[in-house]
Amino acid sequence: MTHPYTPEPFRIKMVETIRLITPAERESALKEAGYNTFTLKAEDIFIDLLTDSGTGAMSSEQWAAIMRGDESYAGARSFVRLKAAVEDIFGFKFFVPTHQGRAAENILAACVVKPGQYIPSNMHFDTTDANIRARGGRPTNLVIDEAFDPENQHPFKGNMDIAKLRDFIEKTGVANIPFGMMTVTNNAGGGQPISMENLKAVAAVYREYKIPFFIDAARYAENSFFIKQRESAYKDKSVKEIAHEMFSLADGMTMSAKKDAIVNMGGLLCLNDEKLFMDIKNELILREGFPTYGGLAGRDLDAMAVGLYEGLDENYLAHRLGQTAYLAQRINDAGIPTIQPTGGHAVYVALAVELYREGAIRGGEIGSVMFAHPDPDTGSMIYPKLELMRLAIPRRTYTQSHMDYVANSLANIKTRAASIHGYKFTYAPELLRHFTARFEPL
Repeated sequence: MTHPYTPEPFRIKMVETIRLITPAERESALKEAGYNTFTLKAEDIFIDLLTDSGTGAMSSEQWAAIMRGDESYAGARSFVRLKAAVEDIFGFKFFVPTHQGRAAENILAACVVKPGQYIPSNMHFDTTDANIRARGGRPTNLVIDEAFDPENQHPFKGNMDIAKLRDFIEKTGVANIPFGMMTVTNNAGGGQPISMENLKAVAAVYREYKIPFFIDAARYAENSFFIKQRESAYKDKSVKEIAHEMFSLADGMTMSAKKDAIVNMGGLLCLNDEKLFMDIKNELILREGFPTYGGLAGRDLDAMAVGLYEGLDENYLAHRLGQTAYLAQRINDAGIPTIQPTGGHAVYVALAVELYREGAIRGGEIGSVMFAHPDPDTGSMIYPKLELMRLAIPRRTYTQSHMDYVANSLANIKTRAASIHGYKFTYAPELLRHFTARFEPL
């Protein structure tokens, strides 16, 4: 029996044509792309689940807001409207817009990370990890052990291990930790949520040691909805109230607005420290643009201001998480395991190349290709504990029949699993190698 599919709380107002190319064309496309799904052409994709970052459908209200965009270089009305939304939802004293989340991470790392310093988190995702490493820092993951057991049904597998965190701080020394993080939801670990109880405990440890606490807030609304569903003390609170409490625990946040603000481009860097804010503004002016536009057009700021609220809508969130759960259940019904329980924005399985070969469906590898790296002290390779392929579902974009097609394609692959072979690197850059690496079949 499959998971009930929650009807879309919206109706479709515009369509974009997609095309299913032939198996022979897919094979040719794979060879041209060096067997890396990132380098496939979008026109050769039938269902694109590579990422949910900037790939969702904006609403009629967001498109209307785009027409109100004020393109003044400094102090635009669009910035004022975004500022009101950011202050209302997140509650931080200061913020700057950025062109996307990695820009916010880059600016924060540039201002505070020195070579040899450590930044703890539950699990850093790819650009956070890379921006810290690019400054000579050492990102460290301290998620609970349950996160590495795909069958474990822990409701908050994104939680940080508090004992590990305290031990890490004691051994590393506060002077060597410029700030600590938490990723909500935990993307690298299967889109798994973090409980408010754990966030409070993490915040208390950081506060005890006077370490600034930043949240990677890309999917904060989905995490807040999981808290409402799974943490009894919050079942009667609104998602917005839960989000506001979450951010009240932190000293700042980075955010890719391309996720839970449902825009095609944009990000945020928020904080309470005025001195650091002045440094951030200067770095932003150097790298991104004036502090009231941060590398974005005024129309992008207005679309973000509307999208921040739409991403908190509970009917939308029920459908969003329900769609993910439906796809996971359909895949499980075919005898294919996925990370349990189902996370927020994606279903995590395996076989990225084979899924494109079978159904022109694009997913993204989240395992050794993305996260393996040489130890800075010994030079030996460090491999992640999970080897996954992420099917990230764009927001308000695909229907139930699309999800069924994905599940059926995976079921077809399962019938020939014994004949599927692996791939080896023929090229890989030092950082973020999954974006441009090339492979050949073994």
